[in-house]
Amino acid sequence: MLYIMRHGKTLWNEEHRLQGRTDVALSDKGREMAAAAAVRDASVHFDVCYCSPLVRALETARIYLEGRDVPIIIDDRLKEMCYGIYEGTANSFSIPDCPINTLFFEPQNYTTPAEGAESIEELSLRTGEFLDEIALPQSDAGKSVLIVAHGAVNSSIICRVRQLPVKDFWSAGIENCKLMRLI
Repeated sequence: MLYIMRHGKTLWNEEHRLQGRTDVALSDKGREMAAAAAVRDASVHFDVCYCSPLVRALETARIYLEGRDVPIIIDDRLKEMCYGIYEGTANSFSIPDCPINTLFFEPQNYTTPAEGAESIEELSLRTGEFLDEIALPQSDAGKSVLIVAHGAVNSSIICRVRQLPVKDFWSAGIENCKLMRLI
């Protein structure tokens, strides 16, 4: 089995700021969400958890799996998509013609708006590599694998597993601390 979960809320989520690779910690609400999810999903078995190294994902995994004998393994390929100079931007949807918004409204037309930003193709390449090398072989071998990561990373994984086109990149609606079974 293969499961994914997005980290709990951060202050930047609550302020509608683009986080990307910026290492923002969970808010108190985010910690509460992770603890509530742990109770809600207590009967779901996991053999291993792979996690983004960013603190919001790692803290979520630790809270969610507290008291369970499930190893948490960090993998850099699960870091959130890099938004370049747009990281930290608040309420980008209210900024007319903000180039990063194409990613959210028309992902099939997204091109990296600034040096240092990551393309959907680059994101898909690294998440696909992780799936092919780590997650899918373990799932195919009967292991129950949990991935704790981020909105764009999880959307990329969902697209790959469900063979969705880029235009449907956000179609799964990745909610904070909601467990999603993919396989």
